[in-house]
Amino acid sequence: MTGETASDSAQAREAAGAQESPGIDDAVRAIGAEGRATLDSALDAGRALRRLVSADLALARSALGRALAWTAVAIIFGASAWLISMGALIALLQATGLSWLASLSIAALLSLAVMGVAIWRVSVFFDHAGMHATRRQLSKLGLFSEDDDEDGAGDAPAREQVPP
Repeated sequence: MTGETASDSAQAREAAGAQESPGIDDAVRAIGAEGRATLDSALDAGRALRRLVSADLALARSALGRALAWTAVAIIFGASAWLISMGALIALLQATGLSWLASLSIAALLSLAVMGVAIWRVSVFFDHAGMHATRRQLSKLGLFSEDDDEDGAGDAPAREQVPP
């Protein structure tokens, strides 16, 4: 050995232990700093969710405007199908001598095709208005569930009770 006594080594260990363990003041400061970091993180998550909802509402507003425009197209072509069919019938009968059925069918098919495209576009834009990204994030937070039945509360199967 190097000439140390047992009491010298015990004192050295106590001094090293006292330097390694933090005091209560340091522990309180560390807990406070972690609490502030947690609060900052929660505030950042709230801001991100607010930006997501804002972007989703902007997308929904844009999709709603486009859907209304395509709805107008569908209504115009749907309502004018009869007038277009009659105009085509008269023009085709006078120019080519086609039958009433042929001229009426061509005009009606054209109008129905345009109306079908308009209905398809309306359904696409209404799907964009569903705020799917916000729903996914809210369901991750447990605030919204896609499985909720608002009108059929009694239709849900009963949950099994676990005995205590």
